[in-house]
Order: sequence, then C-alpha cells, then structure tokens
Amino acid sequence: MRHGNKNNNLGRKKAHREALLSNLAIQLITHKRIVTTLAKAKALRTYVEPLVTKTKKTASKEEIMHNHRVVFSYLNDKTAVKELFTVVAPKIAARPGGYTRIIKLGIRPGDNAEKAMIELVDFNEIYGNSVATAAEPAKKTRRSKATAPKKATEAAAEVAPAEEASSTEETPAAE
Repeated sequence: MRHGNKNNNLGRKKAHREALLSNLAIQLITHKRIVTTLAKAKALRTYVEPLVTKTKKTASKEEIMHNHRVVFSYLNDKTAVKELFTVVAPKIAARPGGYTRIIKLGIRPGDNAEKAMIELVDFNEIYGNSVATAAEPAKKTRRSKATAPKKATEAAAEVAPAEEASSTEETPAAE
C-alpha cells in the first residue's frame, strides 16, 4: 500500500528512477527545454527546482562549494553543474521560485501518452520582455495600489479641462 506516499514512481525501481531524473535534469540544464511525457515532466520539476535554488549565491565560499558538491551528487555531470552555476544562476537570481514551466503538447501517436515540454522560465525568448519587467520588485502595500487609480483619475481630470478649452475655442471659429 502507498498510503501518504506522494511521489510518482514512474513504473520504475528507485535506482532506475533516480538515474532517469538525473539524466532528464542534465538535459534540461544543458538544452534549457526538453520534450518528455507529462508524468516525467512533473516528477522532474520537483527534482530540479531544489537544485536550482541551491545555485543562488550564499554568504561564504564554503557554503558555495558545499552547494556545488550537493548539486553534483544529484547530477553527476561536471558540465551540467558548471552550466547551472555560471549561466543559469545569474538569470534566476531575482526570481523567488518557479524556475520551470510545463506546457502540454497533446498526445503521442504511438502509445497515446501525454507529451509535455518543460523549460527553464528565464531562458524563453518569446516571453523575454515580460520577464524583464516582472523582475522589478512588486509593491507590497495596499496603499500603493490605492494611489495608482487616483493618479489615473487626476490625469484624466487634467486632460478634461484642456479638452473643454480646446472645444470652446473651436466653437467660435466654427460659427
């Protein structure tokens, strides 16, 4: 019985599952996006996101080297670890979490399995412009949200008298 066991075993034994997730994680880090089944993508997300979180810089060099070793113990690939710490880490530094995105692609014709594309969020060129604006820290107070509409109404009130003045000037000329 699997009471309270929430991880997806993917129909594999523990060693095979860990090898699969490690290889998928290496490919995701190197290629920034991969296509796999939906179940594997969901399992990969829970495997990769803690590793990406460990790449954020910490206070001392000892902690940084420790994080390198911990990530290497999961991936067992020097080039992927180097890519993760040198290329991926600077891009995700401002992001508080949610480093991956899963996009469903439909079914695979051969076995009717659901396909999905999993990608690192900050490396998508299509959504690149919105990510740059979202990197700004969000305002956390209600007061700032309440003042934004007032500014908009004040701007509209300033525009309205100017339009009235221009319309009064046009009416004598039209007569």
